[in-house]
Amino acid sequence: MNAILDALALTGRAVIGAFRATGRLALFALSGLSHLLRPPFYGRMFLRAFVEIAYFSLPVVALTAVFTGMVLALQSATGLSRFSIESAVASLVVLSVTRELGPVLAGLMVAGRVGAAMAAELGTMRVTDQIDALATLSTNPMKYLVAPRLLAGIIALPLLVVVADLLGVLGGFIIATLKLGFNPGIYLANTVDFVQTGDVVSGLVKAAVFGFLIVLMGCYHGYNSRGGAQGVGSATTSAVVAASVLILAFDYVLTELFFAR
Repeated sequence: MNAILDALALTGRAVIGAFRATGRLALFALSGLSHLLRPPFYGRMFLRAFVEIAYFSLPVVALTAVFTGMVLALQSATGLSRFSIESAVASLVVLSVTRELGPVLAGLMVAGRVGAAMAAELGTMRVTDQIDALATLSTNPMKYLVAPRLLAGIIALPLLVVVADLLGVLGGFIIATLKLGFNPGIYLANTVDFVQTGDVVSGLVKAAVFGFLIVLMGCYHGYNSRGGAQGVGSATTSAVVAASVLILAFDYVLTELFFAR
């Protein structure tokens, strides 16, 4: 009997802790977004975060997109050849890249790079009391450190996904024409015919949400880190893992909203 009660108590504490953590995160997100609507706005911090996310993440996102498009074309041609519908390779590549693989893979790459960096930076500032020093100088840390990064993430990731979509389709085109023997004109015509505005827009909306989640996780875990260098390391790991899981979870939710019939 005592064992059952202990198990129930442990489960209850875990559930309450999960709700408490979710509430803290929601309040943190609302606070960061609310500061975007109230002056002052720190443009220099926004530009710094935007360059960090968009420009310095471009090489890894571009390489990921190109090779993903190549592999997707190669694998889809192999599978579709069993049904003698190799002509569907172009449509499969462009729809997969624009709807799913472009935003998801770009988000995961940026989460591993930018989310970790933001968590480490803010975590170091927290454990060295720099965030508290900002408050003593009458500078709101949420407005100065978090709000500009959130806006940068929302704007920068869709731009990266545009590049990822183009390069992913280009990778598929290269493999299809040079290795699989497709006619370049017909392949491009099939690509243009099958892709629709909604496919691209859904991917860009996903990218904006993913950008917000990546920055939110990086800032939240870094801002609330404790315990010196070990705490900063734990915050960095937690930020990347949480952002990656949320990207995959929200990808399903958004796909359900856009494409469920």
